Amino acid sequence: MNDTLQLTVNGQTHQTHVAGSTKLLFFLRNDLALNGPKFGCGLGECGACAVLIDERAARACTITIARAAGHKIVTLEGLGTAAKPHPVQQAFIAEQAAQCGYCLNGMIIAATALLTRIKTPSEAEIKTALRHHLCRCGAHVEIIRAVQRAAGTLA
Repeated sequence: MNDTLQLTVNGQTHQTHVAGSTKLLFFLRNDLALNGPKFGCGLGECGACAVLIDERAARACTITIARAAGHKIVTLEGLGTAAKPHPVQQAFIAEQAAQCGYCLNGMIIAATALLTRIKTPSEAEIKTALRHHLCRCGAHVEIIRAVQRAAGTLA
């Protein structure tokens, strides 16, 4: 059964008539063409699908659109633009904190959520915030430096 739901994504309100049990990730990618959140594991384990929901990092592959309705959802595309990246995005660029880039969405979303809560996190706090975001390329040092750079910019 399809429900009429209203979702606010990247500051825009969208009406949808898909089943409320549809995963938020599929709605974002298929219906809104927002490809920042990636499909990784589909189990909420890797973090590639992370989005901000009310400024907190959440796994879009495990959350239904019915649960997301009524909340402020921000994807990677909603943080900044190519011409004016968000400070976290700019820090990741400056530190070259990516190799394959598949984990990048989740890392940037997690870092943004962290810096919303803690303005100048320690290295241990950064590692804790990112610990459930899988990266197999070995860009961890650059990612930590990028979060530290963003914290300095935002502070």
